Amino acid sequence: MTQLKDLTPKFRHVRLLLAREKGHPDGDREEGYDILVPLETEGHLDPAEWKKHQDVCRVRHFRHGADDRIGRLRRKPGGQWYFDYAEGDRDDEVGFRLGEERFVTGEYVSVSSGGAMHTYQVARVEKP
Repeated sequence: MTQLKDLTPKFRHVRLLLAREKGHPDGDREEGYDILVPLETEGHLDPAEWKKHQDVCRVRHFRHGADDRIGRLRRKPGGQWYFDYAEGDRDDEVGFRLGEERFVTGEYVSVSSGGAMHTYQVARVEKP
């Protein structure tokens, strides 16, 4: 099992915050994700590095007034990335084209949760 101290220099802690949407005209700084992922130079997810270190590619979904949900970043055989919280797929949150998105401060990514698509802004990207 990989330890945080053994991670390659490609790993980053990424904070995503809910962007402006219906019901949240200013977004919401108290709802989002913290993810630990390997990134390529341009900020894209690094599938080869992820494959070697899947056990440490974590996600924490936080929302004011709710318990944090802790899971893992996973990848389906076709290449689609998703957040996996428990056995089965009922609670999975699927990233919309996460493999093509850039995890760079200010960029946006979308995640499908509870049957609805939500957009998040990359608030920060830093070394763990």
